[in-house]
Amino acid sequence: MRRLFPRTLRSQLTAGLVALLALACLAVGVTTVFALEGFLVRRVDQQLSASGGRFAASLEHEARPDADNRPDTRGQSEGTFGARLLRGTTTQAAVVRAAADAQVPLTGDDRRALAALPPDGTGHGIRLSALGRYRVNAVPGDDGDVLVTGLPLHPVEETVHRLEAVEAAVFGGALLVTGVMGAMWVRLSLRPLRRVTATAASVAELPLASGEVAMPAPVPVADPHTEVGQVGTALNRMLGHVGNALERRQAGEERLRHFAADASHELRTPVAHVRGHAELALRHHGPVPAEVRRALDRIQSESERMSRLVDDLLLLARLDAGRALERAPVDLTRLVLDATDDARAAGPDHRWLLELPETVVTVTGDEHRLQQVIGNLLANARSHTPAGTAVTVRLLADAHGTRLTVADDGPGIPDEVRSEIFGRFVRADHSRSRAAGGTGLGLAIVHAVVTAHGGSVAMTSRPGHTAFTVTFPPAAADESGS
Repeated sequence: MRRLFPRTLRSQLTAGLVALLALACLAVGVTTVFALEGFLVRRVDQQLSASGGRFAASLEHEARPDADNRPDTRGQSEGTFGARLLRGTTTQAAVVRAAADAQVPLTGDDRRALAALPPDGTGHGIRLSALGRYRVNAVPGDDGDVLVTGLPLHPVEETVHRLEAVEAAVFGGALLVTGVMGAMWVRLSLRPLRRVTATAASVAELPLASGEVAMPAPVPVADPHTEVGQVGTALNRMLGHVGNALERRQAGEERLRHFAADASHELRTPVAHVRGHAELALRHHGPVPAEVRRALDRIQSESERMSRLVDDLLLLARLDAGRALERAPVDLTRLVLDATDDARAAGPDHRWLLELPETVVTVTGDEHRLQQVIGNLLANARSHTPAGTAVTVRLLADAHGTRLTVADDGPGIPDEVRSEIFGRFVRADHSRSRAAGGTGLGLAIVHAVVTAHGGSVAMTSRPGHTAFTVTFPPAAADESGS
């Protein structure tokens, strides 16, 4: 039902304009029709008064017609009706036909209508079965009878109907022209509002969460005193505030990236020195107290973990800075086979399943980083699922691109971390100690590396099924195939 009503402001304004004009035309048409009809009926009443009832009076002597007392039709227009009533009964009824008179057959309803006319000499409207609508007046006769004279209303009705037809044609054309011109005028008047809408829509489609954002140009405001001008001015002011906020956010992100990159780069050397000294101390052949050896083992383990963390942070910082990756054909099938063998060796308590196509799948990209993506996905499935979990690695290439899926039948990912699973330092198990697990950057690296290759990564999870799907566009496969 709502589709019957216009939705846009332009259509609403046009429909309202046409509706108001239609009401005005209807009011003018009804007023002119009733005014003309009343005027013509009054003219008929004046003609009845001017006729003096001569034709009806001549019917008094029709019982003994001769050359002197036959009905007087002189000066009577064709269609003039005359009747004589005696004591409420119609004795004679005739109508002028081509300068002569003709008897009129009357029904019972016609006789009762004539009998009900008051002999006051004023006009009244009646309908005669054989003649149609008439305007009649009744006056007392010389013999105690009542004489009725009438004129047909057919000419009045024709004139009124002709006026109605003319008004319908004129008003219909006016409504059509007004609708077309009004729509064009409203469209022209709302052009600034459309520019405001287009600008707001472009801002709504911008990725404001992260990265550098190019704000659209301000809306040109012709007259700030109009409603549309006020909306445009307010939108420009809002765009200015949003642009300033985004610039400050971007500057903060850039400073954070530079800090992470510089810190990671600077930390690599001291961490490497700590690892080297720990390994050198552990290779000492002399007697070393057990407590000292355990401390050295912990120093070596934590330094290795810190080294991996520094490398991951440095990689993310470089990807955030837009550092280009290597572009070369990569045998993705071989990478999947090698990574699955490594995962099977690291997690012998899990069941590792492979689903590979018959032909070799190749993509264009950085082989080392793609190997890191596959390894992180398999390590994530191994470390967050219990023993006995089946992990399926599925590789598929078709016209829509290349898809790599790592799925498991484990307990699933908690609801509270699904929305930020690809964030940095996000851990599904908050109770897990840092010493027993990773750094919380594995999936963040997966997302960053896949995005840098022009692909996408998606996650679906429910109890009993969790799947990470990496999709590379067809261009990568086409380029490698060439």
